[in-house]
Amino acid sequence: MDALPGFLIAAFALAGSPGPATLSLAAAGAAFGARRGIGYLVGIVVGMVAVMAIVASGIVCLLLAVPGVAPVVAALAALYFLWRAWRIATAPPLCEEGARGEPPTVAAGLLLSLVNPKGYVAMAALYSGFTLLPERLQADAALKLVVLTLVIAAVNVAWLLAGAALTRLFRDPRSNRIINLAFALSLVGSVALAFVV
Repeated sequence: MDALPGFLIAAFALAGSPGPATLSLAAAGAAFGARRGIGYLVGIVVGMVAVMAIVASGIVCLLLAVPGVAPVVAALAALYFLWRAWRIATAPPLCEEGARGEPPTVAAGLLLSLVNPKGYVAMAALYSGFTLLPERLQADAALKLVVLTLVIAAVNVAWLLAGAALTRLFRDPRSNRIINLAFALSLVGSVALAFVV
C-alpha cells in the first residue's frame, strides 16, 4: 500500500482535470442546478465504473486491435461530444422559476462516460501505473475500482456544485449565452486534446 498516496494524487489529477464529463457536469449544474443534475452525475459515475471494468479486463485492447475499429470508435465519440456541446451552447436562459427543458439524464451520463477517450486513457494509466497490493492482483484491481469510484464521485460532485454556483448568471440572457458558449467551446477543446494526445 506504499503506492496509495501517489495513486490518489494521480487519480484526483486525472479525474478532476477538465474534460468532457467534468465540463458537461458543470454546465448541467449551472443550467439546471445541482439537484436536477444528480441523475446525470450518477450516470457518469456508473459509466466510469464500467470503463474501469472494461480497462481492467483488457477488452479495450482486444477491441482496438481489430483493424479499422479505432477510427470508427473515435469518430462516434467525437460526434457525441459535438452534439453534447451543441446542446450546451444552444440552451436557452433560465426563467425565474428555474425550470427549462429537461436536464441530462442518467443514460446521457452513462453514454458520455462510455465514449469518453479521456476516461479510458486515465483509467489505463492508473491501472497499469500503480500496484497497490503486489502479491494479490485481483484484490489490487478491486481496491483500485473502489478507490477510483470514490475519487470520481467526489470530483464530479465538486464540478456539479461549481456549475450550480453559476445558476444565477443563467437567468440573464447575455450571461447565459456567454457561459453556455464557454462551456461548449471548452468541451470541444477538451475532446480535441483527448484525440490529439
